[in-house]
Amino acid sequence: MLPFSRVTIIGLGLIGSSLARAIRAEMPTVRVTGHDASPDVREIARRIDLADDITDTAGAAVTDADLVVLCVPPGAMGAVAADIAADLPAEAILSEVASCQASVIAAIREVLPNATLVPAHPVAGTENSGPEAGFASLFKGRWCILTPPEGTDTTAIARVEELWRRLGADVETMDPAHHDLVLAVTSHLPHLIAYTIVGTANDLEGVTQSEVIKYSAGGFRDFTRIAASDPTMWRDVFLANKDAVLEMLQRFSEDLSHLQRAIRWGDGDTLFDLFTRTRAVRRSIIEQGQDDAAPDFGRAHN
Repeated sequence: MLPFSRVTIIGLGLIGSSLARAIRAEMPTVRVTGHDASPDVREIARRIDLADDITDTAGAAVTDADLVVLCVPPGAMGAVAADIAADLPAEAILSEVASCQASVIAAIREVLPNATLVPAHPVAGTENSGPEAGFASLFKGRWCILTPPEGTDTTAIARVEELWRRLGADVETMDPAHHDLVLAVTSHLPHLIAYTIVGTANDLEGVTQSEVIKYSAGGFRDFTRIAASDPTMWRDVFLANKDAVLEMLQRFSEDLSHLQRAIRWGDGDTLFDLFTRTRAVRRSIIEQGQDDAAPDFGRAHN
């Protein structure tokens, strides 16, 4: 038995469009309705037949849904929840996919205090955005972290978990605040570092932009991929999860200072020990199937 028969997706960027494609591929009898605040995005979604119906308003999209998934930037979650408040069926389950949960849950609860809310953050994505960037297999073999508020109906949680499992994801449940701390380490801080490094290289007076591009070694090149991520979403992520990000940034700054001292004083043992430990982390990621060991990340070389 399918966990849902009518799913509405608000926000048709990379995650929203991938979710629509995945549901239609894995559960073709489920009716998928979509909405996006951008008229241009709605037009593209209709042209590529992304969903069974694309509505011009958020309220119209949710009127008969049994699951509504908000796939908008964190800073827009509260406003979108307010937009659908009058039309959201009382029996519908509301979900969202933000990579920062505590503040988003609070914003939604402020306007929809009685909604059955089961957030589900798929830890998956690319640097691309927009309705044409999505693909049905995005969630296969990736983690999806459920962060239901305390007291959430267990049947509702089970239904959302089943949906993501059918899309190929591995599912785990976390406390929202703990989720935000984990993601600050594994996602938010790496993005902040990437934005900083690429920005620093771009601002160097003694190095031209053409040289930065022409001589991009593997490390810098891969940072640029992360730094090409959607600026609206990541602006909202850092502001919405600022406490956890600042905590991790302080720890990183302290570790960076330690590394700086080791380089200054020629402490090769400290450097070797750190690099050995970080290499082991990479091997663990490969062993757990979160990446593969293809040289140069699988890039073709002619």
